[in-house]
Amino acid sequence: MKSMSMAVLMATAVWAAVGYGSLPAVAADPLNVVTTTTDLKFVAESVGGSHVKVTSIASGAEDPHFVSAKPSFMMTAREADLWIAIGMELEIGWEGLILEGSRNPKIRKDSKGYLDASQGVLRLEVPTEKVTRTMGDVHPLGNPHYWLDPLNVRIVAKTIAGRLAELDPGHSEDFKGNLKTFQRNLDEQMFGKELVAEVGGDKLWLVEFKGGLQGFLEEQHLTAKLGGWAGKMLPFRGVEILTYHRSWTYFTNRFGLVVADEMEPKPGIPPSPGHVLALIEKVKSAHIRALLMEPFYERKAPDLIAEKTGLKVLVSANSVGGDESAKDYFSMIDNVVDKLAGALKPASEPERK
Repeated sequence: MKSMSMAVLMATAVWAAVGYGSLPAVAADPLNVVTTTTDLKFVAESVGGSHVKVTSIASGAEDPHFVSAKPSFMMTAREADLWIAIGMELEIGWEGLILEGSRNPKIRKDSKGYLDASQGVLRLEVPTEKVTRTMGDVHPLGNPHYWLDPLNVRIVAKTIAGRLAELDPGHSEDFKGNLKTFQRNLDEQMFGKELVAEVGGDKLWLVEFKGGLQGFLEEQHLTAKLGGWAGKMLPFRGVEILTYHRSWTYFTNRFGLVVADEMEPKPGIPPSPGHVLALIEKVKSAHIRALLMEPFYERKAPDLIAEKTGLKVLVSANSVGGDESAKDYFSMIDNVVDKLAGALKPASEPERK
């Protein structure tokens, strides 16, 4: 918690000296929190409430791998009480430059003012062999786009609430309450209000984590009560789609979709003409109906595949603020789910060109 200003301390001394006892309690300034991404900003604001002021370095509309370490970002970090990073080397190209340029000892990586939000999250695509540049943009610690799994966001919220309570113990109960509200909202978005009310979010996530949600619901005769994102995506488990970059792995894993291939032949490598031709043949032979991609990638190759096959190109923000439909984390996932559900609905054989 920040100390009171000199003016407040002097006023307190004068007040006591004239016999009026102590001044009424003075609220501490909000913690100044800087996050590397808008998704972390949304979570930090949700659990921090009025006790935090949060700024994001990256915008939701840009590729977070390639943020420039601007002097203005260093000035923003200079005033931070807490820096929160996605971690897993997502920000490896720019975070260190900003932290060093900020000259702020409170947010050094060995301090309480620095938080790697990937602590405790479920990691996918962790390499089992030595990573080399020939593999493309592969991260040695695993795929860092973990926030696209709602379960990981639930974990991140708890991690952030815990660190806020360490830095501002006087408001720890508020952080706990905000965390409980956030997790409840997330659970209802994932499973539907009715099912969460009957079973509880913790129980539902446990059986989902173990891969037994569908069996549990059938056994308990609760399948009809499944709503939310899980309910909308249930009919499409096992369906193949294409993606552009390997940032949708956590989303597709959570909802049971199968990524048949990617526009990038290797992570971070633009599609070559030969790769595009191969994808056209794969889409035709496997009857793949949708390609999921971020707004900041070039659409020329995806649109060519769509023209030749009838595949639908679904451009969806993968971060809060990435487009007008992604005002917060819930609406961002809503948008992706709704677009996929619309594109993957069973239909007559699509036209082939």
